Amino acid sequence: MTERQPAHRESLFSPLEIRGVTLPNRIVMSPMTRGFSPGGVPTDDVAAYYERRAKGGAGLIVTEGVAVDTPAALGDAGLDENNIPLLGTPESVEGWSKVVERVHAHGGKIVPQLWHQGVMRKPGSGPHPEVPSVSPSGIWGPLGRMTSIDPNSIPDDPHIGEPMTEEQIEDTIDAFVRCAANAKVAGFDGIALHGGHGYLIDNFLWEGTNQRTDRWGGSRAKRSEFPAEIVRRIRATVGEEMPILFRFSQWKQQDFRATLADNPEELREVLQPLADAGVDVFDASVRYYNRSAFDGDPACLAGVAKRVTGKLSMAVGGVGINTGMYDKDKPAAVVSDFTPLLERFGAGEFDLVAVGRAMIGDPAWAHKFRAGEPTEPYRMELEGILS
Repeated sequence: MTERQPAHRESLFSPLEIRGVTLPNRIVMSPMTRGFSPGGVPTDDVAAYYERRAKGGAGLIVTEGVAVDTPAALGDAGLDENNIPLLGTPESVEGWSKVVERVHAHGGKIVPQLWHQGVMRKPGSGPHPEVPSVSPSGIWGPLGRMTSIDPNSIPDDPHIGEPMTEEQIEDTIDAFVRCAANAKVAGFDGIALHGGHGYLIDNFLWEGTNQRTDRWGGSRAKRSEFPAEIVRRIRATVGEEMPILFRFSQWKQQDFRATLADNPEELREVLQPLADAGVDVFDASVRYYNRSAFDGDPACLAGVAKRVTGKLSMAVGGVGINTGMYDKDKPAAVVSDFTPLLERFGAGEFDLVAVGRAMIGDPAWAHKFRAGEPTEPYRMELEGILS
């Protein structure tokens, strides 16, 4: 028996124009790191993986994290760093161009999520173990907080190195820009930046890891200057037609209860420099999309981001699944009641809906959601195969 289709469900399948790109619908495949690209080069199996989601109805695919072209970007962060995709070599660009071609064949759009691990990279690991891990202030983050990180991966001392030099900052910005230029060559439809979860860009945004007092720190707006400069230079490089998406999060892997802002005005201070620099869509990463972001304000984090910046926003976090990403002690069940999602979207709270684990479980999730049909369940073991 199929679920009765709410009258306004079809609104999620209206097109959306973002700069020079028109998305066929508002359903997005959320970025999920996988590690199936030997030597950083996406294979035909990787292309098939993304093709299945485009064929299954996803209007936009945001790829897994793609390490930017700088030695300290990639290492052991609880992943097999030898299989994380790149966009800094001719082979990786060619591999991604095949992925893009197969997604486009089904009418989908696709953007790469550019990623630098920052303090999450273990020193002495990755393709360049001789290079120290980098962070704005040489601080891993406060210890003893709520986290799911393996205790063996948490440093004994939060001070893990020296603050990044101006030269290191400049080189890192250039690495993001080079990869964005390569993404355009590969035929991608836009650029996504990973600015959350305790990785490098987030290390600059969060006062727990950024204690600088120069251009790159000292206030919320100044802590946003590093990613804002990346966005400005990417925009100048790729032109005006390609959308730029920016993922941010309150929580960090170091501290699930961390915040960048404690009220909407503080969030505006964080995000407005990025909006002014050229971000088109804010991807508000939360564990549960249907929770208010701030006391006394019913809007979720994506809704507040849209309201305070005037930019498009994307909701993510447990869509189609009844547990958060890190609630691994609880079995995940398929959600059949999408009333809260449809009500919030129908009220204009956000513009896009990102689906993660539910789309691992069922590549045709978007088509089935539209028809009100049951979807296949997500299972943790699917993360380890080319499903």
